[in-house]
Amino acid sequence: MFCVIDFGSQYTQLIARRLRELNVYSLIFPPSIKRKDLEGNKVKGIILSGGPGSVYEEDFKIDMEIFRMGIPILGICFGFQLLAKIFGGRVRRGEKGEYGLTRIRIVEKSVLFEGLEEEEIVWMSHQDIVETLPEGFIPLAYTENNYIASAESKIFPFYALQFHPEVSHTNKGKEILRNFVFKICKAKEDWNLDKFVEENIKEIKEKVGDKKVLLAVSGGVDSSTLAVFLQKAIGNNLTAIFVDHGLLRRGEREEVEEALKSLGVNLLTLNCEERFLSRLKGIEDPEEKRKIIGHEFIKVFEEKARELGPFHYLAQGTLYPDVIESAHSSTGKPSKIKSHHNVGGLPEKLNFEILEPFRYLFKDEVRIIGRKLGLPDFFIKRQPFPGPGLAVRIIGEITKERLEILRSADYILQEELKRWENYERIWQSFTILLPVRTVGIKGDQRSYEYTIAIRIVESEDGMTAQWTKVPYEILERISTRITNEVTGINRVVYDITNKPPATIEWE
Repeated sequence: MFCVIDFGSQYTQLIARRLRELNVYSLIFPPSIKRKDLEGNKVKGIILSGGPGSVYEEDFKIDMEIFRMGIPILGICFGFQLLAKIFGGRVRRGEKGEYGLTRIRIVEKSVLFEGLEEEEIVWMSHQDIVETLPEGFIPLAYTENNYIASAESKIFPFYALQFHPEVSHTNKGKEILRNFVFKICKAKEDWNLDKFVEENIKEIKEKVGDKKVLLAVSGGVDSSTLAVFLQKAIGNNLTAIFVDHGLLRRGEREEVEEALKSLGVNLLTLNCEERFLSRLKGIEDPEEKRKIIGHEFIKVFEEKARELGPFHYLAQGTLYPDVIESAHSSTGKPSKIKSHHNVGGLPEKLNFEILEPFRYLFKDEVRIIGRKLGLPDFFIKRQPFPGPGLAVRIIGEITKERLEILRSADYILQEELKRWENYERIWQSFTILLPVRTVGIKGDQRSYEYTIAIRIVESEDGMTAQWTKVPYEILERISTRITNEVTGINRVVYDITNKPPATIEWE
């Protein structure tokens, strides 16, 4: 097992994900973890994550006995700075930060960098720098600004990186982690998703027993895979409910119903459009929208549970990115970006116990499990769709008129993109209705109508994303169709911002 100690980085779970790609088991722990809690777990290696804090401003306590276990340790970004401070080095604020793609030069041979060139492109995200290394440490690489980019102890099995090998933008990040896992830690490939499915189905079967489970189904790959997963585990003790909150895309309700029923899922569809839209009337703040939708979802399930129950569990397809972006970091310092309907805004007193088997999985892992469980490509290849639906793709108040405008524009976008030979490169593609009216010309007359923004990105796991360079002729065709066919739109813009600094969704 590998232990990832979380100091609040948005990439912490991505570190664990990269380790799993190497077929080694990984768990995430808070900085308060004690040596005695790790002993007996056959820990092969420890990784100290990055984080938003500064080692010279705050007292980040960690059990010093962990460093005496004789286990290899890799410090990443803040983790590097913490190692340096603990063992007597000096950390200070740099004259300038290093963010995004940065070139490093490797100056010393190390097992950690086997297979790398003398110069490599890595992903940096820091202002603080390690100015002086502790006694016994040597520099392995420097940045273009002549800051230390990596170091290694000649006394202990400690290694450090100022950059992020877990982020896909780091050119040889996987090779670096592979070197640490197999050449330094001498680990073996002993974990895979087949094992996860087998063990978790058994665990859920034992945990649930003869109690009933209510599953919130959205029609996306997460909840659809979970439906089949739970069906295998608990059979008829599962009831799946699909809530049409009036915020779905065109034809989505019918599509979901037909597909899930064909898979044998016991599905109940509830038409709650008027209920949700009335609660959202006049609401413009995105966090308030999410909270209202989250609360209303729970109320719907509580009501249906009383009618069909008793149900003991409420199952949700919560994934790692949901938890990352909604939760506070394990340091207790807020690192919240936005809340999610299935992990944020829940009432303090629930009549259900929450069941989230996929809570520590990434989207691509769930897709692999879906294939293993026999789900068709229709589900497996679906792009991620937010639980609050189109509510977070309309900037400002939600109305039926604005929903219809957005649905029409999005339908055109998807229809045109699916004709593109590189469509499967896309992680997510959607339209956003902006609360901006601009002057235009339609039929030789002045128009004053809304603006549609288009967002198309590529990503491996949703943690980072790059805007997709769609051919101009396709973008032009999409723009022309939207402005010609969608009443109320006279301008289309294309979002060319990566994640970070932006998130994938606008709200």
